[in-house]
Amino acid sequence: MTTRSLTVAAAQLGPVPKSASRPDTLARLIKLLEAAATEGAQLVVFPEAALTPFFPHWLVDDDNELLSYYEQSLPSPDTRELFDAARELRVAFVLGYAERTDDDRYFNTAALVDETGDVIHRYRKIHLPGFQSVQDGAPFQNLEKRYFEVGDLGFGVQSWRNTTIGLAICNDRRWAETYRVLALKGAELVCLGYNTPASTPHLTESNDLTDFQNHLSMQAGAYQNSMWVVGTAKAGIEEGVAQIGGSVIIAPSGEIIATARTLGDELVTAEIDLDMVMRYRRDVFNFEQHRRPEHYKSITEPHPRGNTR
Repeated sequence: MTTRSLTVAAAQLGPVPKSASRPDTLARLIKLLEAAATEGAQLVVFPEAALTPFFPHWLVDDDNELLSYYEQSLPSPDTRELFDAARELRVAFVLGYAERTDDDRYFNTAALVDETGDVIHRYRKIHLPGFQSVQDGAPFQNLEKRYFEVGDLGFGVQSWRNTTIGLAICNDRRWAETYRVLALKGAELVCLGYNTPASTPHLTESNDLTDFQNHLSMQAGAYQNSMWVVGTAKAGIEEGVAQIGGSVIIAPSGEIIATARTLGDELVTAEIDLDMVMRYRRDVFNFEQHRRPEHYKSITEPHPRGNTR
């Protein structure tokens, strides 16, 4: 019996400084894409907001500067070269970016681009962390609620190369609903980019747990929903903010198959067994046979809202 397999790569990025031009950053992405193709990767996952520094980490006073961080279309003139490279290499990719719509709405978005360079699926981040207003005294900001709207596309899936793929972004990974909804829609592989600070100014007690909790959330989601997860970081010290790395490929067993070892540009590649999803869903988490949501007690009080990233 032939096993369905796919070679995937997490293309971790080191810091993207404000001084970097879009072509400079794009050249780094293309270099990782080319390296992935050399290693036989068929799908490459880039980080959240891969094209720019993560600008919600500071207050942007200048409107022209703020707008420069968003893309109004994909491929845009500034990103066309990446799409052309994917077409030439016959490699698909997931790209996180800041999206500005034609009617001036703003989202933290990820796009799935197939090996012909066409955008075949798009997701807009739902679980926005952080704050709307500046937090006085904080060493850095997290103003996602200021610069992005809550995603309006829901958690969708896309079939590609006989694989059902779902997308998520950063803070989404902390919420059980992310993986469960995607699993219920048939997702076998979840691709997730993140920009996560190494410290949390308003919850310093968790600082030593950041790397652990990053992997914990993705491993739990993968295991409890019998799916593969590829998590890709933007890492290192970017505009004064230290960000974790730990880009990772996780199996439906919850096991880490491969992980990044640096805080710079690094490629993490693995051949994954997609039929492992079927085996775990048949023999461990068979939703149809064992899941009984009609017997769950109603939640009468909401959980206190947290603002951690």
